[in-house]
Amino acid sequence: MTERKPALLRAEDLVKSFGKTQALAGAGLTVREGEVVAVMGPSGSGKSTLLHCIAGILPPDEGTVTYRDRDLTTMSDHERSELRRTEFGFVFQFGQLVPELTCLENVALPLRLSGRKRKDAERAAHEWLARLEVDAVAGQRPGETSGGQGQRVAVARALVTSPKVIFADEPTGALDSLNGERVMHLLTTAARETGAAVVLVTHEPRVAAYSDREVVVRDGRSRDVEFAR
Repeated sequence: MTERKPALLRAEDLVKSFGKTQALAGAGLTVREGEVVAVMGPSGSGKSTLLHCIAGILPPDEGTVTYRDRDLTTMSDHERSELRRTEFGFVFQFGQLVPELTCLENVALPLRLSGRKRKDAERAAHEWLARLEVDAVAGQRPGETSGGQGQRVAVARALVTSPKVIFADEPTGALDSLNGERVMHLLTTAARETGAAVVLVTHEPRVAAYSDREVVVRDGRSRDVEFAR
């Protein structure tokens, strides 16, 4: 039997409402070091809200989120922002790259915001663009790339800071199946090589197939399927 790795991130009894609409009604999950967890559920089930709460983007109304024995729900906005910049990486459905910057500058941006010199930051960015097979678009702006290329640039940006957790919210939702498969292969391969955990929100079984296990979210509640694969 495979030995379980330590819990890296744990959310318990999360409740979150937007006005009169309850998005989470006691949801939770555990993410262990280096594992890929797929958060699945139909549209409107609360899976993206769950990801935003455990990533420190949204504060839950109730419940706790613990990362390495630190309670995100009691942190200041500045502390959560620092955590997202240094320990967490993000890949969103539409990339959310800065359109005015080149792809190289986009990937280097998190390092520059953390105080790295431009030369060092861009060297690291080049390495990740090459690793994600998109170094040819380094000098192009996001609007000049294909959807698949742009999403790989977004993955490179998420990985350049050597995060402990990567949060990917429908990362293939805007891509065709071929490009989606390529992005998922490169993302999960790079994460496993670097030891990063991945929390992957998706409604597509073919995308969830890249995970180690699944968490099913319905009506704001979750069923954490430990080591299902």
